[in-house]
Amino acid sequence: MPYFKKFNIADWFSFYRIMAVPILLIFIWLGERQIFAWFLTLSYSTDAIDGYIARKLKITSARGSQLDSYGDQLTLVVALIGLLVFENEFMRDNFLLITIALIPYILQMIIAFRKYGKATAFHTYLAKLSAIIQAVFILWLLFFGPVYWLFYTMIAIGILETAEEITLIFMYDKWVAGVKGIYWALRDKRRLMNSNTKS
Repeated sequence: MPYFKKFNIADWFSFYRIMAVPILLIFIWLGERQIFAWFLTLSYSTDAIDGYIARKLKITSARGSQLDSYGDQLTLVVALIGLLVFENEFMRDNFLLITIALIPYILQMIIAFRKYGKATAFHTYLAKLSAIIQAVFILWLLFFGPVYWLFYTMIAIGILETAEEITLIFMYDKWVAGVKGIYWALRDKRRLMNSNTKS
């Protein structure tokens, strides 16, 4: 029990997303589409809340970033399983595009684990935008049906975000959290080089 005292309120929101996964899988197994969709909405909501709370209370940490990343990844996996069951026709019709988007994502995960021994937690602006569009599309699909312009936007932004993540992995020899994007990474590297030159 003392181990859990180390976690703050923002961490517990991330924990919720992780612990919600088996519950969501049960709803999929029972064929409860609406209940699954509402619980998935709750999981996506905690993703927005935990980051806001961490920044507001100034309790951001590498551990929290890692938990958030695991929560995001597991939520995505269970959402895709839900779509395979509840929107099987849509998934089959768009299999090629979905595969094109997923392959770079899986590649990025493999590169990160080989280099750092764990998933990245950059939380770039592009990653946040991609997560929002992804959540809106998946939830809209489950509640109302597909919106194709949103689907294509999600695929395009997702591929761009994954490419940025892979680039950042090659830019950082050691695992870091909270990198806003390639522009900010380059700026930080320049600043570090300038300070080393002056010293």
